[in-house]
Amino acid sequence: MIDIKEIADNADVIVNGYAFTKCDLGYRVINLNRPSKAAVFSKKGEMLETSMDDIELRIAKNYLEQNQKFMEE
Repeated sequence: MIDIKEIADNADVIVNGYAFTKCDLGYRVINLNRPSKAAVFSKKGEMLETSMDDIELRIAKNYLEQNQKFMEE
């Protein structure tokens, strides 16, 4: 079972219900309201893997682009 609290606690940034976490490939995004909807973006912002539809994917990518600076060390 997915532990939403753990995902949220470990996220680098949360924006409008989307938890963003840095990973080896780039960035992992999980919709905290629907955890089956997730995506992985490369460090350059290219989508590598997703279970989101096109609209939600675009929203998540926009949030990533706007907030990526907050995830840098």
